[in-house]
Amino acid sequence: MTGRKERADAARNRAKVLAAAAVLFADKDPRTVTMEEIARAAGVGRGTLYRRYPDPASIASALLDEHERSLQRELLQGEPPLGPGAPPGDRLAAFYAAMTALMERHVHLVLGAETGRTRFDAGAYGFWRAHVIALLRAAGTPGPDALADALLAPLAPEVFTHQRERGLTTGQIAEGLTLLAHRVLPG
Repeated sequence: MTGRKERADAARNRAKVLAAAAVLFADKDPRTVTMEEIARAAGVGRGTLYRRYPDPASIASALLDEHERSLQRELLQGEPPLGPGAPPGDRLAAFYAAMTALMERHVHLVLGAETGRTRFDAGAYGFWRAHVIALLRAAGTPGPDALADALLAPLAPEVFTHQRERGLTTGQIAEGLTLLAHRVLPG
Protein backbone atom coordinates (compact mmCIF):
# COMPACT_ATOMS: atom_id res chain seq x y z
CA MET A 1 0.00 0.00 0.00
CA THR A 2 1.20 3.52 -0.73
CA GLY A 3 -0.16 5.13 2.42
CA ARG A 4 -3.71 5.41 1.06
CA LYS A 5 -6.54 3.99 3.12
CA GLU A 6 -7.74 0.68 1.73
CA ARG A 7 -11.28 0.80 0.33
CA ALA A 8 -13.82 -1.23 2.32
CA ASP A 9 -14.61 -3.54 -0.62
CA ALA A 10 -10.92 -4.11 -1.27
CA ALA A 11 -10.37 -4.95 2.40
CA ARG A 12 -13.28 -7.43 2.30
CA ASN A 13 -11.91 -9.04 -0.86
CA ARG A 14 -8.42 -9.26 0.64
CA ALA A 15 -9.82 -10.94 3.75
CA LYS A 16 -11.83 -13.40 1.61
CA VAL A 17 -8.79 -14.21 -0.53
CA LEU A 18 -6.53 -14.80 2.47
CA ALA A 19 -9.13 -16.93 4.27
CA ALA A 20 -9.81 -19.06 1.20
CA ALA A 21 -6.12 -19.44 0.41
CA ALA A 22 -5.33 -20.45 3.99
CA VAL A 23 -7.80 -23.34 3.69
CA LEU A 24 -6.48 -24.40 0.29
CA PHE A 25 -2.83 -24.29 1.42
CA ALA A 26 -3.72 -26.39 4.47
CA ASP A 27 -5.91 -28.92 2.64
CA LYS A 28 -3.69 -29.87 -0.29
CA ASP A 29 -0.10 -29.75 -1.45
CA PRO A 30 0.51 -25.98 -1.21
CA ARG A 31 2.86 -26.09 -4.18
CA THR A 32 -0.07 -27.06 -6.42
CA VAL A 33 -2.57 -24.37 -5.38
CA THR A 34 -3.55 -22.21 -8.36
CA MET A 35 -4.81 -18.66 -8.66
CA GLU A 36 -7.99 -20.02 -10.29
CA GLU A 37 -8.69 -22.20 -7.23
CA ILE A 38 -8.09 -19.31 -4.86
CA ALA A 39 -10.33 -16.94 -6.81
CA ARG A 40 -13.10 -19.55 -6.98
CA ALA A 41 -12.84 -20.41 -3.27
CA ALA A 42 -12.81 -16.72 -2.31
CA GLY A 43 -15.71 -15.87 -4.58
CA VAL A 44 -13.78 -13.11 -6.36
CA GLY A 45 -12.81 -12.61 -9.97
CA ARG A 46 -9.31 -13.41 -11.14
CA GLY A 47 -8.76 -9.75 -11.98
CA THR A 48 -9.51 -8.82 -8.37
CA LEU A 49 -7.05 -11.45 -7.22
CA TYR A 50 -4.28 -10.46 -9.64
CA ARG A 51 -4.59 -6.75 -8.76
CA ARG A 52 -3.10 -7.48 -5.35
CA TYR A 53 -1.24 -10.80 -5.76
CA PRO A 54 0.79 -11.90 -8.79
CA ASP A 55 0.86 -15.61 -7.85
CA PRO A 56 -0.03 -18.13 -5.14
CA ALA A 57 3.39 -17.75 -3.51
CA SER A 58 2.70 -14.06 -2.81
CA ILE A 59 -0.55 -15.02 -1.08
CA ALA A 60 1.21 -17.67 1.02
CA SER A 61 3.83 -15.05 1.89
CA ALA A 62 1.12 -12.63 3.01
CA LEU A 63 -0.33 -15.32 5.28
CA LEU A 64 3.09 -16.22 6.66
CA ASP A 65 4.28 -12.64 7.10
CA GLU A 66 2.97 -11.92 10.60
CA HIS A 67 4.33 -15.18 12.00
CA GLU A 68 7.78 -14.43 10.60
CA ARG A 69 7.68 -10.82 11.82
CA SER A 70 6.91 -12.02 15.32
CA LEU A 71 9.95 -14.28 15.29
CA GLN A 72 12.08 -11.47 13.88
CA ARG A 73 11.01 -9.20 16.77
CA GLU A 74 12.02 -11.90 19.25
CA LEU A 75 15.45 -12.25 17.62
CA LEU A 76 16.03 -8.51 17.84
CA GLN A 77 14.38 -7.62 21.16
CA GLY A 78 13.40 -10.82 22.94
CA GLU A 79 14.86 -12.50 25.97
CA PRO A 80 18.02 -14.58 25.65
CA PRO A 81 18.86 -17.07 24.34
CA LEU A 82 16.63 -16.26 21.33
CA GLY A 83 17.15 -12.54 21.76
CA PRO A 84 20.40 -10.65 22.38
CA GLY A 85 22.61 -11.43 25.36
CA ALA A 86 23.34 -15.16 25.02
CA PRO A 87 26.43 -16.77 23.47
CA PRO A 88 26.19 -17.21 19.66
CA GLY A 89 25.87 -21.03 19.84
CA ASP A 90 22.98 -20.78 22.29
CA ARG A 91 21.30 -18.15 20.14
CA LEU A 92 21.68 -20.29 17.01
CA ALA A 93 20.22 -23.29 18.86
CA ALA A 94 17.31 -21.14 20.08
CA PHE A 95 16.77 -19.84 16.54
CA TYR A 96 16.67 -23.41 15.23
CA ALA A 97 14.14 -24.38 17.90
CA ALA A 98 11.96 -21.35 17.11
CA MET A 99 12.13 -22.01 13.37
CA THR A 100 11.27 -25.67 13.91
CA ALA A 101 8.22 -24.62 15.93
CA LEU A 102 7.22 -22.13 13.23
CA MET A 103 7.58 -24.83 10.59
CA GLU A 104 5.49 -27.27 12.62
CA ARG A 105 2.62 -24.78 12.70
CA HIS A 106 2.98 -23.24 9.24
CA VAL A 107 5.00 -25.51 6.94
CA HIS A 108 2.11 -25.55 4.48
CA LEU A 109 2.49 -21.78 4.09
CA VAL A 110 6.28 -21.95 3.90
CA LEU A 111 5.99 -24.61 1.18
CA GLY A 112 3.57 -22.36 -0.69
CA ALA A 113 5.77 -19.29 -0.35
CA GLU A 114 9.36 -20.50 -0.40
CA THR A 115 9.77 -23.65 -2.43
CA GLY A 116 13.01 -24.23 -4.28
CA ARG A 117 14.90 -21.22 -5.60
CA THR A 118 12.19 -18.77 -4.48
CA ARG A 119 13.24 -19.41 -0.90
CA PHE A 120 16.37 -17.34 -1.39
CA ASP A 121 14.42 -14.39 -2.76
CA ALA A 122 12.06 -14.16 0.23
CA GLY A 123 12.64 -11.22 2.54
CA ALA A 124 12.47 -13.48 5.57
CA TYR A 125 15.30 -15.66 4.25
CA GLY A 126 17.47 -12.55 3.93
CA PHE A 127 16.69 -11.69 7.55
CA TRP A 128 17.43 -15.24 8.77
CA ARG A 129 20.68 -15.23 6.77
CA ALA A 130 21.77 -11.86 8.22
CA HIS A 131 21.01 -13.17 11.73
CA VAL A 132 23.11 -16.31 11.23
CA ILE A 133 25.98 -14.29 9.74
CA ALA A 134 25.89 -11.94 12.74
CA LEU A 135 26.09 -14.92 15.11
CA LEU A 136 28.99 -16.42 13.16
CA ARG A 137 30.84 -13.10 13.17
CA ALA A 138 30.20 -12.61 16.89
CA ALA A 139 31.81 -16.01 17.47
CA GLY A 140 34.77 -15.13 15.26
CA THR A 141 33.97 -17.94 12.81
CA PRO A 142 35.92 -17.64 9.57
CA GLY A 143 33.95 -17.49 6.31
CA PRO A 144 30.54 -16.59 7.75
CA ASP A 145 29.07 -15.73 4.34
CA ALA A 146 29.85 -19.19 2.96
CA LEU A 147 28.63 -20.97 6.08
CA ALA A 148 25.33 -19.11 6.56
CA ASP A 149 23.42 -20.81 3.76
CA ALA A 150 24.67 -24.23 4.85
CA LEU A 151 23.38 -23.56 8.36
CA LEU A 152 20.00 -22.48 6.98
CA ALA A 153 19.68 -25.45 4.61
CA PRO A 154 18.24 -27.78 7.28
CA LEU A 155 15.35 -25.31 7.65
CA ALA A 156 14.19 -25.71 4.05
CA PRO A 157 10.50 -26.63 4.11
CA GLU A 158 11.12 -29.69 1.94
CA VAL A 159 13.72 -30.98 4.43
CA PHE A 160 11.41 -30.39 7.39
CA THR A 161 8.49 -32.11 5.64
CA HIS A 162 10.69 -35.05 4.67
CA GLN A 163 11.87 -35.47 8.26
CA ARG A 164 8.33 -35.31 9.65
CA GLU A 165 7.14 -37.84 7.04
CA ARG A 166 9.95 -40.17 8.16
CA GLY A 167 8.51 -40.01 11.68
CA LEU A 168 10.85 -37.57 13.37
CA THR A 169 9.16 -35.36 15.94
CA THR A 170 9.62 -31.62 16.02
CA GLY A 171 11.59 -32.13 19.24
CA GLN A 172 13.96 -34.59 17.58
CA ILE A 173 14.53 -32.22 14.68
CA ALA A 174 15.23 -29.35 17.08
CA GLU A 175 17.62 -31.56 19.11
CA GLY A 176 19.59 -32.42 15.98
CA LEU A 177 19.80 -28.76 15.00
CA THR A 178 20.86 -27.82 18.53
CA LEU A 179 23.73 -30.30 18.25
CA LEU A 180 24.68 -28.75 14.91
CA ALA A 181 24.55 -25.23 16.39
CA HIS A 182 26.84 -26.16 19.26
CA ARG A 183 29.29 -27.99 17.01
CA VAL A 184 29.61 -25.00 14.69
CA LEU A 185 29.55 -22.41 17.48
CA PRO A 186 30.89 -24.05 20.65
CA GLY A 187 29.94 -22.26 23.85
